[in-house]
Amino acid sequence: MTLDVKQYMQQLGQQARQASVEMSRADTGIKNKALLAIADAIDAAAEILKAENAKDLEAGRASGLDDALLDRLALNDERIAGMSEGLRQIVALPDPIGEVTDMAYRPSGIQIGKMRVPLGVIGIIYESRPNVTADAAGLCLKSGNATILRGGSEAIHSNKAVAQCIQQGLVAAGLPAESVQVVETTDRAAVGEMITAKDYVDVIIPRGGKSLIERISNEAKVPVIKHLDGICHVYIDDQADLEKAINIAVNAKTHRYGVCNAMETLLVNQAVAEQVLPELAKQYGDKGVELRGCENTQKIITDILPASEEDWDTEYLAPVLAIRLVTSLDEAMAHINRHGSHHTDSIVTEDYSKARRFLREVDSSSVMVNASTRFADGFEYGLGAEIGISTDKFHARGPVGLEGLTSQKYIVLGDGQIRQ
Repeated sequence: MTLDVKQYMQQLGQQARQASVEMSRADTGIKNKALLAIADAIDAAAEILKAENAKDLEAGRASGLDDALLDRLALNDERIAGMSEGLRQIVALPDPIGEVTDMAYRPSGIQIGKMRVPLGVIGIIYESRPNVTADAAGLCLKSGNATILRGGSEAIHSNKAVAQCIQQGLVAAGLPAESVQVVETTDRAAVGEMITAKDYVDVIIPRGGKSLIERISNEAKVPVIKHLDGICHVYIDDQADLEKAINIAVNAKTHRYGVCNAMETLLVNQAVAEQVLPELAKQYGDKGVELRGCENTQKIITDILPASEEDWDTEYLAPVLAIRLVTSLDEAMAHINRHGSHHTDSIVTEDYSKARRFLREVDSSSVMVNASTRFADGFEYGLGAEIGISTDKFHARGPVGLEGLTSQKYIVLGDGQIRQ
């Protein structure tokens, strides 16, 4: 690369901005044609993708990447097939662009409504998984956006190979190759340029570890769609069906540990604690979950570690669970709103009024009644796919699918009306 990083990123931004105009005009048929062509190109390039991925894996082992990161980095036949299948699934999703809603006549005779439109240029910064390159490109393409993708340096060869398939498919469908661009420099300065490029990038979506997201949140001059932590709670109410409560609490913690929608703190009403905690402790113990409890929890489960104040604010992403007893729904909601990350929280109760209060008063992007927090996922919500989860309060909140990659503008239909 002969250009310096600043010039290079500016060039990518200019190309993306120009391509975004063409993308905003593309109809559903053209976009779907591109997605299918990309899927076919990925299938045809499977051996090339594995060969390029092998270079990344070799470099990763040499640099000391742990087994978990190497596993996330690896591309095999199953994962490559998954990438192409994911793109074909996006084809089947409804196209949100151009959707008109809320049309209504005003006394003046004009008709006012809203039309869904692309955001423009989306910058996505992510780590490790090369399949994100295809997933993100597909969602941005279907929602009519251009995108600049900056993957981690550990996956540079894999991401460039996937990018070639994407651009091949775009050209085959008659769309600009620059509609999807992968940053080809591993210089970390590229991230700084990307998140401050207000003239070229409309929104940034970071996907990765906490340090990456914190850096982007602190330094970005472009709006960011993000979530920082997944400190999720399940509250077992004194009016809970205890069989439901046990099943939900076990699933929310143990279905998968290293995910943002796994429960990290269990809140239990003290009126049912002695009935529910021993069985939960047994099941958690069978699955190797380390329990940390408040003083009252320790009186019922005597062989667990004491929970510190820090535990209530920790996203473990591991088989570790903090447990606290509370005296009321109000105390449970106060704990969640103070210590939670506004991601996902669930109440287990048969009391309709309490369920309604929990839904209304807990300030999180997903709030549930009698269901595991593990359902906080774009696929489970029927979005088909997601680019990430947002815990912010503007624009997109919760799992971000195709609609979250769009905005709305007002449209006005008249027949010669003038303002009096």
